[in-house]
Amino acid sequence: MAYSRDLRVRLIRSVNSGQSARSQSTVFQVSASTAVKWMQAFRAAGQDSPKAHGGGRTSPLDAEADWLKARIVEKPDITLCELCSELAARGIGTSKSAVSRFFERFGISFKKKPARQRAGASGRGRRTRRLAGGPARARSGKADLH
Repeated sequence: MAYSRDLRVRLIRSVNSGQSARSQSTVFQVSASTAVKWMQAFRAAGQDSPKAHGGGRTSPLDAEADWLKARIVEKPDITLCELCSELAARGIGTSKSAVSRFFERFGISFKKKPARQRAGASGRGRRTRRLAGGPARARSGKADLH
């Protein structure tokens, strides 16, 4: 959770006026370790603001963005596995999930074709029709009892 700079400055002032960092952590409703760390940073470097955030990692696929976009225009039904294989041939080791996240980040999605959207239940086609159409044909002969 990110705390405001104002909260940090007020806690530091309070501790500098003679209170302990641990006692002021309960007053300002922060953890004791947070108050102690804020005071350590202030005493060491006079720092009363948070450290800069380091940021995230960049994807190695960003350098291949133009190639990937051109590849899906060229072959729209290509699979993620096929793209991973082609990228490996280009010297870029990646995974299906990384390629999927790449396309998601650019808002590119792969939709199923309209003809494939309504698949019937597998293995139930004939049985369902027979039940819906009425009773099955009558059995001839006696019932087999063992």
